[in-house]
Amino acid sequence: MYEKNRLTRAYPILKQYALEPHFVEEYGLVQKIYTNKGVFALKKINPKQGADFIRHVQDLYQKGYNRIVPIFPSVDGRYAVLHENEMYYLMPWLGNEEKENRYERHHQLFRELARLHSLSSKEITINKEERTEHYEKTLQEWEKELEFLEGFLETCEQREYMSPFELSYVLSYHDIYQALNFSIRKLKDWYEKTKDSDKARTVTVHGKVSTEHFLYDEKGYGYFSNFERAKKGSPIHDILPFLSRTLKTYPKKSEECIEWIYTYLKYSPFKEDEFLLFQSYFAHPGAVMRSAERYFKNRYGNGERKSTLHFQKQFWLLKNTEYVLMRMEEIERQKAEAKTAAQPQEEAQN
Repeated sequence: MYEKNRLTRAYPILKQYALEPHFVEEYGLVQKIYTNKGVFALKKINPKQGADFIRHVQDLYQKGYNRIVPIFPSVDGRYAVLHENEMYYLMPWLGNEEKENRYERHHQLFRELARLHSLSSKEITINKEERTEHYEKTLQEWEKELEFLEGFLETCEQREYMSPFELSYVLSYHDIYQALNFSIRKLKDWYEKTKDSDKARTVTVHGKVSTEHFLYDEKGYGYFSNFERAKKGSPIHDILPFLSRTLKTYPKKSEECIEWIYTYLKYSPFKEDEFLLFQSYFAHPGAVMRSAERYFKNRYGNGERKSTLHFQKQFWLLKNTEYVLMRMEEIERQKAEAKTAAQPQEEAQN
């Protein structure tokens, strides 16, 4: 009966594609549809996202980027159809068999993300006053966070007996303070670099980059799917969330994250100001700061043990991020030294 209901719901939608459904499997918002013309994926999306989603995908196709899971038009040429206040679009069902190991899969994802950003890159004119306003607002927020860090430390140290959370915070304070100072320093460097410019680079941002949204066809080629959150913005809006999710784990020295970043930069290099902004936002200890602030405002509200464990996990993220950033600083320093050493030789040859 349930299968019959799924076929009944799918039929009027697929009719607009001249398809007759035989069997339906559900995977969240995606349905795997077996039809008289093959196997397809039918995806339900919010109608409010529909127009922008289609526009971004078509724009990428026009710019020559074709590593997007194809979207089939309906019989009357629409790339999404509306049915009972829901919007749907149709794609081929990709087997997504992993022909490479996890290491290569991530490298291919970052190569394709770099190509997507590079092909959609566009320089735009911006309002310098708005940039300054954004900078001053962010700087003010982060300086208030510094004040909170110091104030909470003093509160903890004044206690005769610290709670487990407070002890964890005191022992972690120096690392959090250093991370926040690093973020602020890089933000200031970014502003000094850009304050007199009215130009900025935007790209088409995928909006939800994940290995789950990077699918393989039967030949082993990778394609991005799930462009519903696509928008124009800075490339770091795609990269930072992916790295944060990857590094939100037990303490580890993630050389693989460093390799992914430099795989991306090989095919789509950051400008100097973009690299500074990337470093600033990547280093910012927002997760561990929010954990400390919640505890300070509502001590024992979530239970001492639960709060302390949550804080510990956010601190691990900070330390994992710190390792990646410090290794990148080292790599960039070595590259700068090599470039400086090569200059006398180049001048002598000229």
